[in-house]
Amino acid sequence: MAVREILLLGNSALYEVCEPVRPEEVESLRPAMDDMRDTLLAFRARWGAGRAIAAPQIGLMKRIVFLERVRNDDAPNTSGITTPTPLINPMLSNRSDEMITLWDDCMSFPDLFVFVRRHRTCDITYRDLDWQSHTVRLEGDLSELLQHECDHLDGVLAVARAVDGRAFALRSEHRAGRPPAASP
Repeated sequence: MAVREILLLGNSALYEVCEPVRPEEVESLRPAMDDMRDTLLAFRARWGAGRAIAAPQIGLMKRIVFLERVRNDDAPNTSGITTPTPLINPMLSNRSDEMITLWDDCMSFPDLFVFVRRHRTCDITYRDLDWQSHTVRLEGDLSELLQHECDHLDGVLAVARAVDGRAFALRSEHRAGRPPAASP
């Protein structure tokens, strides 16, 4: 298919809420989902990062996330979600009270890391290409990742979830795992 341009921080489309996919649209959206995968893989080849992409990041204002977890340091896939796969109309529920804080990165601002707070666990319900419904319990990195991607579908970027005004670091200055410097 094709590698699409990734919309960058500041593009007004990234702040829009996406429309749900209707069953009759799935076939016509398959080429765009293939483009999402190609775009994700091209980004990964350039930046060495990228496990998922949300449709609005390529200008498609539909509720689709394409997931492809193939990093060597990913935990074994015990979630029940096979990859690569598009998640159609994903919805999060049963978010845990327990939170985690971590450095988040995004293909829409590849030189920037943002320190955010996310739910340690949650459930995701989505449709597959055959319009079958699935509900999966998410934990750890997959929970964080899909919370990030579902935020995109609601027009929310990680920069809006920053824990405070010091929760930003350029990729060149980022030190993995270290929280941002405390405010004086």
